[in-house]
Amino acid sequence: MSVLDTLLTALVKEGASDIHLRAGSSPAARVNGIIRRFGDTRLAPEHLVEFTRAMLPNEEVWQGFLSRREADFAYGIAGVGRFRVNAYFQRGTVGLIMRVIEERPIPSFSELGLPAAVFNELAEYERGLVLVTGPTGSGKTTTLASLIDHINTEQPVNIVTLEDPIEILHRDKAAMISQRELGLDTLSFANGLRAAMRQDPDIILIGEMRDKETVEAALSAAQTGHLVLSTLHTQDAIRTVNRIIDFFAPHERGQIRLALSESIVGIVSQRLLARQGGGRVLGMEIMLGTPTIRECIKDPERTDEIKQALVEGSVRGMRTFDQHLVDLVLDGQLAQEEALASATSPHEVKLMLMKRQYA
Repeated sequence: MSVLDTLLTALVKEGASDIHLRAGSSPAARVNGIIRRFGDTRLAPEHLVEFTRAMLPNEEVWQGFLSRREADFAYGIAGVGRFRVNAYFQRGTVGLIMRVIEERPIPSFSELGLPAAVFNELAEYERGLVLVTGPTGSGKTTTLASLIDHINTEQPVNIVTLEDPIEILHRDKAAMISQRELGLDTLSFANGLRAAMRQDPDIILIGEMRDKETVEAALSAAQTGHLVLSTLHTQDAIRTVNRIIDFFAPHERGQIRLALSESIVGIVSQRLLARQGGGRVLGMEIMLGTPTIRECIKDPERTDEIKQALVEGSVRGMRTFDQHLVDLVLDGQLAQEEALASATSPHEVKLMLMKRQYA
């Protein structure tokens, strides 16, 4: 086993979720949300060059990294796991940040704390747009992998994924799955999406909706009979709708609002929180494409009404992030202090807790 693989294996055993390697510093890793340093040995610049070249697939990709000064790619160690790697230059030397994706069975909805009734419903749609949103490291990729695996187990469909990079490998079950990686298999999400439309897809997963071109192609695919799954780095449903609209010029936004309102199936916004007693617990907001929600998306004067529609739509499985925080506190999974620190509106969370506790 190489020096790099030995180091990464040791850090994974320590519970690392993200690994930081920089010249002049000892290896560091985030464990349960806190960055820790491991050992006193400082990495030399040549170590980082050696590590990076060993992980890149060929000389062409290495030369591309040297010219662009940054690169995203995947790396795997058999029996240990896969890593989502960001290589970059800082102060003239190479740095590496590696997100750990452990090799293990893809977790089910219940294992992730996802509401099975809602996600079973999302998986049954034949067309439309499902978005999983949240900050980096909030588990978006794992949530989508669980949804894909559920569909893969239950439905004889053709699934095409466009990922940057591929983090979780799927094998054909009831479905057929083609996984394409940016930089290796296609040049961009938009290019890959246009090609996917000629590959007889039922379901298309887009790793991230990063730009106007990708959003346009995704909405077009969703409106022409495909189920499209993707992610955004937004905190809740209202911000997600606004972010999508903001990709476009003012004169285009009316048409995009209409397309989004007709296409949206659901938005799941999630964050990982410190579980009471140790570990992490998933907090989430859920919006479904009900008639009321569609009207709120279509009319810019009503977008802020989405929050109240979520509160009133609990019978359908919808909820705000703050409502879920209250549920987690009352279930003993989340400390009240953590809930208030994470809340969109701490005052509302306090009121909901008081009402529920004294009901």
